[in-house]
Amino acid sequence: MKIKTKLIISFCIIIFVPLLLAAMVIALFYNFQIQAVEHAYGIRNVDAYGIVNSVQILNRYTVMDFESLKRAVEKTPEKLIDQYYLESQNEGLKEKYSYLLVREGERIIYNGSENNSNVINSLPEYGTTDPESGTGIYIDSNAGILVKQIDFCMEGDTTASAFIITEIGDAGPQMRTLLMQVVLAVVLILILTAVLMILWIHGSMITPIKKLRTAAENIKEGNLDFKIEASGGDEIGELCVTFEEMRQRLKDNAEEKLNTERENKALISNIAHDLKTPITAVKGYSEGIIDGVANTPEKLDKYIRTIYNKANEMDVLLNELTLYSNIDTNRIPFNFAKLNVAEYFKDCVDEIGLELEAKGINLSYTNEVEESVMIIGDPEQLRRVVNNIIGNSVKYRNKTQTLIQVRIKDVGDFIQVELEDNGRGIEQKDLAYIFDRFYRADSSRNSATGGSGIGLSIVKKIVEDHGGNIWATSKVGEGTVMYFVIRKYEEVVNE
Repeated sequence: MKIKTKLIISFCIIIFVPLLLAAMVIALFYNFQIQAVEHAYGIRNVDAYGIVNSVQILNRYTVMDFESLKRAVEKTPEKLIDQYYLESQNEGLKEKYSYLLVREGERIIYNGSENNSNVINSLPEYGTTDPESGTGIYIDSNAGILVKQIDFCMEGDTTASAFIITEIGDAGPQMRTLLMQVVLAVVLILILTAVLMILWIHGSMITPIKKLRTAAENIKEGNLDFKIEASGGDEIGELCVTFEEMRQRLKDNAEEKLNTERENKALISNIAHDLKTPITAVKGYSEGIIDGVANTPEKLDKYIRTIYNKANEMDVLLNELTLYSNIDTNRIPFNFAKLNVAEYFKDCVDEIGLELEAKGINLSYTNEVEESVMIIGDPEQLRRVVNNIIGNSVKYRNKTQTLIQVRIKDVGDFIQVELEDNGRGIEQKDLAYIFDRFYRADSSRNSATGGSGIGLSIVKKIVEDHGGNIWATSKVGEGTVMYFVIRKYEEVVNE
């Protein structure tokens, strides 16, 4: 999820979720409070307006008591001077934050409360209210009171009034409780929403940023052996993926650098060892000539030829070292040209065949490709490939009659070159590594099988730079077959 989308969702959550939850909580508390008011005060069909309008709800608190007094006045007005009756009525009104007061003429004959002189002085006169309405009169005193008045006549036609007085300041606890509950619920909803948003943002944004910071510190300290776990598909997740790719590339480069350093050390060690043998021979035979050991023309000729051959061996090793350096820096000097397959490989075989014939090695050549097939290649470097592979076959021969076969085949869009020998072969455990630099299946360090260990890696590099591929099959004791393929050249005809 993109960060922009997360911000939009966050905005919607901050705005709408609290409103929705608050509405649900208010509705829940409203229903609960309605039931509480109806149960506490015996009121029925209380609505939302009644809950928030204190005067209206207080009017309804004492409706039943007002009707009871009204019936008593109509049927038995003498009850209104019965102290026991008045006390029982007043006790019921106290539970509703109200009290009863009876006035005869200008004299108070019953007062259900104390310290209400201000209220007594503010009471309406006889006949002020309509007894049929049952609606109270709000008197704006310090406490704020609601008065319901019932007028009647005593014996001797003396006027009297019964008052049900409700003190608004002490009434309506359910409304205040509801208000506090609603405020508390809204605050809790806002806090809960904020906590959930913080946890979400922390999990999706802050935590990955902390991981990136830790990763950057590790890289700064040179520690690349860790992994950054990408979480989510937003920009930060994509940054984590990119950072992990960078870390992996840095690690690969560092490992490659270490491997290169090890390989360079191995190369120097190999070259130094392989140069030591011919140099020792050159030195020894030169001393023999100087000391007069070669005292016959035959011995002198032998010593000189040996020195020449050893110098050639050193020259080959130094050439391989130079070529390896060019390969390592991708600076092999390729000179590509169109080559006729049949003619080119026939010339290669004829050239190397003279040298093999002198060593008593049989070389056969078979061409199954049409005379017109062409490839694009560097003639010098491809000749190096053939000579290097055949050179290895000569180096590792172990039979009296050595046979090397060169076959050129047509395999669709490619030509395939097969070079097979009947030498000692390569074990399967070594076969997968023979094209690696400095790998030597024969770990011996004698002059017969010694070498820098980079010959086949050079061959592989040259073939791959020609857009081809190289591989080998082998059986121990029977021989080895080297294969490489090069794409055919096809001219594009414009219609």
